[in-house]
Amino acid sequence: MMDELDIELPDDLHRAGREDSALLGAITADAFRDDPVNDWIFGNETAMRQTFRSLARRVYTPRGYACLAGTNAAAMWLGPDASKELPVYALPGLAASLLATGGPRAVMRALAADAALAAHKPKAPHIYLFTIAVRRGRQGQGLGRRLILPMLAACDRAQRPAYLENSNPANDGFYRSLGFESIGEISLGPDAPSLTPMWREPR
Repeated sequence: MMDELDIELPDDLHRAGREDSALLGAITADAFRDDPVNDWIFGNETAMRQTFRSLARRVYTPRGYACLAGTNAAAMWLGPDASKELPVYALPGLAASLLATGGPRAVMRALAADAALAAHKPKAPHIYLFTIAVRRGRQGQGLGRRLILPMLAACDRAQRPAYLENSNPANDGFYRSLGFESIGEISLGPDAPSLTPMWREPR
């Protein structure tokens, strides 16, 4: 489905491949270090970086669409027919890495988060925005908007809705300005910050 979208990238953006997985993981971890939900799950940037790198390599570059703005910003998307589950052969490695970098608590929280997100996933077909990330030193300069607009324009041309889970209330205004609307709340546990699922109808 992702390859069927007419995605027009400006010259300063490019589609990422598996060879870019380490960079995708590094940018995302740097941007999400102060994110309430990801900090609650992982506890440190190393655990985030290794997890996002694995997901980029095994899920989002081969099955979806990952995009880079140089070395400063990245986004990862998935189409309606693609699974976001890691291949079975990759699970032991990711679990061992997360256990080593984040400890048993990070493993348990990651599993709980994954189950909660799966339970709240909308049933209607949609394009899923997994992450959009801008390095902390480059935030507030318009890179996030520049990164997300080509995909939203492609969704509009194809008349496809888009969906995301906002893990940081500070980003609520940004997503609303792009046409996303809140459709509830996702709780990960009694001591966890919540996520806001957001839906965007094509224009």
